[in-house]
Order: sequence, then structure tokens, then C-alpha cells
Amino acid sequence: MTDVLDLAKRLMAAESITPARGPVFDAMEAMLAPLGFEVTRFTRGEGEKGGPEEPVENLFAIRRGPEGSKHFAFAGHLDVVPPGGGWASEPFDPEQRGELLYGRGAVDMKGSIACMVDAVREVPAEAGTISFIITGDEEGPALHGTRALIDFMREHGHQPDFCLVGEPTSVHRLGDMMKIGRRGSVNIFLEVEGVQGHVAYPHLADNPIPKLVAMLAELDALVLDEGTDWFQPSNLEITEIEVGNPAHNVIPEKAKARISIRFNDCHSGASLSDKVIAIAEKHGGTALPIVSGEPFLTPPGTFSGIIAAAVKAETGLDPEPSTTGGTSDARFLRAVCPVIEFGLCNATMHKRDEAVAIEDLSTLSRIYARIARNVLAT
Repeated sequence: MTDVLDLAKRLMAAESITPARGPVFDAMEAMLAPLGFEVTRFTRGEGEKGGPEEPVENLFAIRRGPEGSKHFAFAGHLDVVPPGGGWASEPFDPEQRGELLYGRGAVDMKGSIACMVDAVREVPAEAGTISFIITGDEEGPALHGTRALIDFMREHGHQPDFCLVGEPTSVHRLGDMMKIGRRGSVNIFLEVEGVQGHVAYPHLADNPIPKLVAMLAELDALVLDEGTDWFQPSNLEITEIEVGNPAHNVIPEKAKARISIRFNDCHSGASLSDKVIAIAEKHGGTALPIVSGEPFLTPPGTFSGIIAAAVKAETGLDPEPSTTGGTSDARFLRAVCPVIEFGLCNATMHKRDEAVAIEDLSTLSRIYARIARNVLAT
């Protein structure tokens, strides 16, 4: 346990608010190189600080097995969300209190990455090829992170047979849930142009707000589907309304809103975008969709069976195969090979005083080692 705990502390102590670069990747490379991994680091993005094109650092590490052996990949991210205030201890100074380790990234997801590194110590090199796909931009725009790593892997002929993403999927106890898929996500920016004028002379103006309200009412009333065998129903949520009118006696010239749709495999980002665009135009407005991910499913089979058996052996639990929750980089990796997410308990992720049970780090390391050995033996 001391080894994996030390690895987690070393990663957590390196401040890495998204997009992450530098010291946290230095720490990761220093852990992997002595284990026989060939480490490649590169940066993508050329934009200004704080913008979507801000440079992102990525790491790909590989330890090659015998010719023709299976290739198993661990994937994850070293960037974290901003810690905010009110912590009982310094968020980037990991502190052990009782049975818990506190610090930003404890569960999302530096703790899991530490378990991955610790696990590969227990997998002999002759068992097969193992790689690490590690980004510094999962919590941010995700433009130059895992997608850039996938480009790199394709360029260099690195093709995993299976990939495990270490997102915190467990809910009540380590091992109670794994993610075999995720819903897709699209954010759509709505806008209605009007004509500014005095409220006492409405015939000389054109108020955009009633048109936007009617548009949003129609969108809110949509029943997109009833769900599928593996996915919950798709949902559309109004997430922002903006007029920006400081005057009480002025009809505004413009009204804006934003909606977010999480959708299952009954839809695609394009089909939903087209539906919303048509409704927006019907009410005299426009819609700008930004699709951040499509739904995917890794059907239950060999890979999920290996994970479930490893979890059962170490915890006695049968993990529930689920597609609930938000998006992750698995939405990109699913284009490379079958991918499943499994990791620590998610109760404190993105919260102040984020913490991981120290015993869970030890257990997860053993689970990851079992998974890697058994995948490589298939």
C-alpha cells in the first residue's frame, strides 16, 4: 500500500489545473521510465491562455511485449478542475487524515492513475504490450488532448486491443459500477434578433423575447425518446437565458439562450442539431450546435467479463454495467478499440476536500493488475 499511496501523493502534489503541463507529466514520466516504458510527451495547441486553443501536454508510454502479443491500454487524465476555496487542507498538498487521503485529483483521477502505474509492476513484460494514454485536457475543451493522442497512436501504429479508462465510476463502494458506454452531448446556442425601441411605442420595435420564450417552450416540451435497453431517456435542458438589458423602458434588440442535450443511441449529434435548428428558424431565430461527443456502447462480452471477474475476486461485488453520467475521453477512444471505464468512488469528485479511501487505492491496484494480466492472456 505504501507504494501506491506514495505514487498518488506525488501526482496530487503537482498542481495541474486544466490544461495541465509540465511538473505533473515530469512526475508521471519518472514513474514509468524505470518500469521499462518508452515515454513520449508532446504539446498541441497554440492559443492564448484561458482560451480553447491553449497548449495542452499529452503523454503516451508503451512497454512492448513479445511480437504478436495482445496490447492493453490504460487511459486517463492528469488535469484537474480548479479547487475553489474552503478546503480543510491545501488542495495540492495531499494530506492523510485517518483512512482518507485528501487533495485535488484524489479520485478524479490521479488516484486511479497511481493505481495503474502500481499495477503494471505486477505484470511481467513477457505477458504482452501495455500502454498509457494520458492527457492534460479532459476537464477542459478536450480539443488537443485525447484526440491528439489518438492521432499520434495511428501515425506510429500503436493499436490497443482493449482500453480501460480510470474515471471514478464507483458509487457507494469501490467496484459497484463500471461504465460500458456513455450518452452523447450537444450544446446549442440560440439567438433571436429584434429591433430595439421604447416600451411605450412597441409598434416601432420588435421584441425578441416572446419569440425566444416560444422557441424554448417548444423545445422544453419535446419528448426525445423513452430510453433503450442500455441507455436512459435522452434529456434536453435549458441552461442559460441572456438578454442583457439594463433599462426598464427599452425593448431589447437581441435575446439569447443555451440548451444542453444528453442523448442516447436513438440519435446523433447531427440529427438533434437539425431538429433544433428547424425549431429555432420556425420562431425567427438561429441555432449554433457544438457536439462534444456521440453515444457509444461496448456491449457486454469478454472485456466486461474480465473486469467483472477481477472486481469480484478483490471486493466480492458484481459491478453493475452502466451508461449513466456525463461524458469522458472514452467517447474518443471508442473509435480505437473496445473501451470500458472503471475506477474509484465518485462521491467527492470536483468537490472541495476531495478524498480517496487509502484502502481503495490498494484494492484498485490489485484489480487493475488482474485485468491487465487476464486481458493480455486472452
